[in-house]
Amino acid sequence: MTAHRPETLAIHAGTAPDPTTKARITPIYQTSSYVFDDVDHAAGLFNLEVAGNIYTRLMNPTNGALEGKIAALEGGAAALATASGHAAQFLAFHTLMEPGCHIVAAKRLYGGSLNQIGHSFRKMDWHASFVDADDPANVAAAITPQTRAVFIESLANPGGVVQDIAAIADVAHAAGVPLIVDNTMATPLLCRPIDHGADIVVHSVTKFLNGHGNSLGGVIVDAGRFDWAASGNYPYLSQPNPSYHGKVFTEAFGNLAFILACRALGLRDLGPAMAPMNAFLTLTGMETLALRMERHCANALALATWLKAHPKVDWVSYAGLADDPYHPLARRYLGGKGGAVFTFGLKGGYEAGVKLVSAVKLFSHLANIGDTRSLIIHPSSTTHRQLAVADQEQAGAGPNVVRVSVGIEHIDDIIADMAQALEAA
Repeated sequence: MTAHRPETLAIHAGTAPDPTTKARITPIYQTSSYVFDDVDHAAGLFNLEVAGNIYTRLMNPTNGALEGKIAALEGGAAALATASGHAAQFLAFHTLMEPGCHIVAAKRLYGGSLNQIGHSFRKMDWHASFVDADDPANVAAAITPQTRAVFIESLANPGGVVQDIAAIADVAHAAGVPLIVDNTMATPLLCRPIDHGADIVVHSVTKFLNGHGNSLGGVIVDAGRFDWAASGNYPYLSQPNPSYHGKVFTEAFGNLAFILACRALGLRDLGPAMAPMNAFLTLTGMETLALRMERHCANALALATWLKAHPKVDWVSYAGLADDPYHPLARRYLGGKGGAVFTFGLKGGYEAGVKLVSAVKLFSHLANIGDTRSLIIHPSSTTHRQLAVADQEQAGAGPNVVRVSVGIEHIDDIIADMAQALEAA
């Protein structure tokens, strides 16, 4: 399947006809556990010596189909489905970090990621430095001997900032640490971070991959290229593991050591498994991913162009615009497109933002992105309200900022709704 184009992979990868029933659509394997052939078969499964299903917290055929599809689309060696995007990030870092270790992260991230990395991770004695990743030198300067990962978004939420993935990957690799890229906003239809040097890709599949706002999920994709044993800094992978009779994952599993540790250690012990029903819904949604992203991007560009000329709008940040400062990077990494999500600033400030999101009719005012429907939110009063104003502004979510996730409705209807809402505001 890897020889096919992304549009074909989104439909076919990972989803062969069911071998037992010959059903063409991947079934929902709504089971908690699986029967072993015999005692030796069970022992082989539990020792990670035989491939197969043990328990749905660890693996499930529906989830496995989704993992195969997303790994193929991202050009990765393997993937692991999780209960949410946050769960994917947590399992990825849990596999890499020890108490006292450090993460270098971009300042411009989804507000929930800023909280997770900057606050919740401290309870595990994991620490983070947030830097302006527009200049890769800032990333290099923040790396310490305790740094175990660099984390960025390919297309930042909410600001629509495009990061120079290849340059940041070079900086991370020069320091002997992996680059983790959240590719939720761009999707592999616009950008494949692994092609530009990323070692691990994460997604909230709740967003564009599912596309219909009907289920939660996350995924980790492993490029299968990083040498986890070289530095000695990743003992979870390169040292004997007592829970598997001293098995050394890098020796036993080679280039799949990281993703198998995420599954066999992280998912096993922490438990944020994806529900098979959610995997099924995401598989169904992904069949139209290419078509949806094409319409999403076209509609977003049209709306951004219209907003830029509106007298009540102070600025528009959308990398798809030819004069946007991030457009050269969008040409390099996103095929010149800017995705479906962008922000704009209202001249009326915080109050105008609150009024605008209260006045829309076609747009849905909610905390999500990537639906077929157009969505809107005022981050300063919602997703980023826990941050100080200065931190909101650093994250691209200051008091006058409105974020839109442009859907696939007719563009005339989208613009008409925004026009009446701006008039009301």
